[in-house]
Order: sequence, then structure tokens, then C-alpha cells
Amino acid sequence: MNNPQFSINNRYAEMRAAARIRERALFVSPRVPSELELQARWFAGDFGRAFVSTNGDKIDIVQFGTWNREAGPDFSDAAISINGSDPIRGSIEIDLLDRSWESHGHAANPAFEETVLHVFIEKSDREFFTRTKSNREIPQVQVDPTALPDAFSANLPLARPGRCQAPLKNLPEERVCSILDAAAKFRLQRKAARLRREIDNHGRDEVLFQEIAAALGYKENKLPFTLLAQRLPLKFLREHSPDAEALLFGVAGFLQAPDLDIYSKSTRKYVRNLWDRWWPHRDGLQRLILPAKAWRLSGSRPANHPQRRIAALAALAVNWPPFMRSLNKGDQNGLTNFLLGLEHSFWNFHFTLTAEPSPKEMALVGESRVADILANVVYPFEFSSGRDVWSEFSKLPARLSNRRLATGATRLFGDDPRCAQFLKTVTHQQGLLQIYEDFCLQDNSDCAQCPFPEQMQKWK
Repeated sequence: MNNPQFSINNRYAEMRAAARIRERALFVSPRVPSELELQARWFAGDFGRAFVSTNGDKIDIVQFGTWNREAGPDFSDAAISINGSDPIRGSIEIDLLDRSWESHGHAANPAFEETVLHVFIEKSDREFFTRTKSNREIPQVQVDPTALPDAFSANLPLARPGRCQAPLKNLPEERVCSILDAAAKFRLQRKAARLRREIDNHGRDEVLFQEIAAALGYKENKLPFTLLAQRLPLKFLREHSPDAEALLFGVAGFLQAPDLDIYSKSTRKYVRNLWDRWWPHRDGLQRLILPAKAWRLSGSRPANHPQRRIAALAALAVNWPPFMRSLNKGDQNGLTNFLLGLEHSFWNFHFTLTAEPSPKEMALVGESRVADILANVVYPFEFSSGRDVWSEFSKLPARLSNRRLATGATRLFGDDPRCAQFLKTVTHQQGLLQIYEDFCLQDNSDCAQCPFPEQMQKWK
């Protein structure tokens, strides 16, 4: 991890730190996550493990627990330490408001008797105490959503060229590439650091499974796929391997209607098999079923429908050992072929459960999605384990673009004809995104006071 080739990213980190915009950020109203996202981000460890309670006590999370499948708090079998005490086991409840403990009736509900921590975002304008039915006070921790890294979504400004396009246009190509490389290496190290924290919390295989699930969800359904992988851990799916696909579809909320008449004749046999395998688990997992509003089912290509990706996630879980053998060998070609080779007799010819079959066979996971998984999951994951991946990572060709990338390219490069050349690799795309997030999205002066243009003129 101390490879000299990464020393250049230290210069980017220093520039980033020195150039922190001291005025308020562009988005003055912080985005408050939904309660589902708040739970997922907490479970992933994005808020950290060390806190100070509303009473001033030091709270350390020893064990994040598991998603609670029964009535009661969000997470069971958790453990916390208060002011360095021995671990205290119990449940953790998470709400948007501190007063939700009272307004939701938790104080009178025996199911919340074993709660050891109440986590919330917004504090009331009055003194508030969280107590159980037996009048035991529960520590409260307030978390700040503005401190969350890599938010699940964000509102992006309209793209127009920024002040930095002039100095960048005058820089030689190798210097621009050096800047993008430095920012990309910085981004890779940050991702690896986040993964190491999550691995400490949940274990290597579980974290990798969750990250791939999120990547299969694309931008629109990253959150519900993350929730699925958290609520149905890889270990649980592997223990119930014959039922894994049905469990994922059931908890996703896609098996709520037992009436097979709503499906076409070609689909009924498949859905019947899913339903028969889901039914024995349904009552025990009822509380974990995602609400329909968690899913975004429009606005993406039919081949990217989340139901198809859930089938791919199930296939990955069932075939996890060969996937990990390829990973542990550092065999990126083997990983690519494995993911491209995932097949399903139903989903290779269907877009959704209710759509008519397609006359043409479709890949369960296409080349562009495999490339994204390699770039944003596999290589950062491998780097977090200490493997030098830069040589391979830097050669990955760019296959995808998105609105944020297009916005960043316009802000930095304007009409520079070299723009397409600069963004031909995944690493340069990653570097551009890092610069855009660190500078463009932190500036509220319409470029006038952003220090990045002047910093570029000094870059060597």
C-alpha cells in the first residue's frame, strides 16, 4: 500500500485540502436521506463507529447487529460500549427524528425493551429522553447526513464551462493526464479505505457481495439492492441455496401477488416455483420486505430492470466459490468471463415478470456492467487487500458515461477537442469525477473563487 507510484496522489490530497472552499457549499440545504437509506448507511458503517451521545457519553459500536426480522427495533443482536465499558448487547433503533421514539409508540412497546441505542438525525427544540416501557433510559446519538461519503444520489447543476477550462486547455496533454491520474489514485485509495472499514464490520465476502449488489442496482436502484444484500446476507443465501432466488425476489417485494392469472402462460411455471419456495420463509421475513416505493422501475433500459438483476445476484450467490477462486487468483479475465457467463433460462429471454418473452436472447449481465463492477468494486476491493492493481486498473477502457461525468467534462474542458481522448480510460474518468466533486460541487461562487484553475498552473 506504500507503493511509490501512489506518491503523486499525496500532492492531489494536499492540493484538495489546501483548496477547501471556506464559504458555504453550493447546496446549502443538505439532503436528508430516507429512513431506509439511513438504515443502510448506518449498517454499512458510513457514519463511523465512535460517537458522543446527547448526554456527552462516549459510545462505541462493537457490533452493528443484524436486520431485525420481527416487530421491534431495526437491528438486533448489536453491541455497544459506553465510556469504555464492557460490551452491552441489545437492539438499535434508527429514526429521522428524536421524537419519533415517542410518536411511534416505542416507549410503550415491549418489543423495544432490549434497545441499547437510539440513532436519529433531527433534534427536537425541547429536551427529550428515550425510555423503555420499564422506564430505562436509552442513550441517543445524533448523526449528520452531510458527513456521508458517496451519497446514493445528488442533484447536479446544469453543465456549462468553468474557469478552469482555460488553463487546462493550455497545458500539455501529459500534464493533464498526470492531474487526472493523481485524482484517480486518490479516489482509489479512498474507496479502498472505506472497504477496509466495512470489511472490519462485516467480513470480506459479505462486503464484496454487498458492493456487487449495489453495482447491479445501477444509480437508480443502488439503495434497494444494498438493502437486499444487507437483509439477506451471502451466508444466509448460501445456507438456503435452493431457495436463494425466491428469497431475493420475495424480500424485494416482487412476490406479493399469489394470483398467477396476472402472468402470461410462459411465466406462470417460473413464478409458481418462486412462490412455492418463498412461501415457507414468508412469515419469518415479512418485516424485511422492501416497500414498492423503494424501487425505481422506470427511466432505464428494459434490459436493466431490477428483476433481471436480482436473478443475476441470486446466480452469483449460488456460484460464489468459483467466483472467489478467480478473484483470489487475480484472474481478471476469469472474473469477466464468469460474470458474462451468468445465465438464466427465464431471464435470458424476459425483461420483467409481466413482459412477454423476447425473441432474442439477452445477457444477464452485459459487458458495460461487468466493466463497471471491475472498476468500482473489484479493483478497489483488491487494492484494499494490499494488491498492487494500478497497472491493470489504468488500462481499463471506458465503456460508460453518465450525467455527472458529462457535467464534469464540460466544466473542466469546455470545447477542448482533446476531451474525448482524456476520458478514454476508466482511471481518467474516475479522476475527473474526483476533481468535479472536490471543487465544482464545493464552490458556490460560480467559479469566481474556486482555486482549482490557479492550482493547475502550478502543477508539475
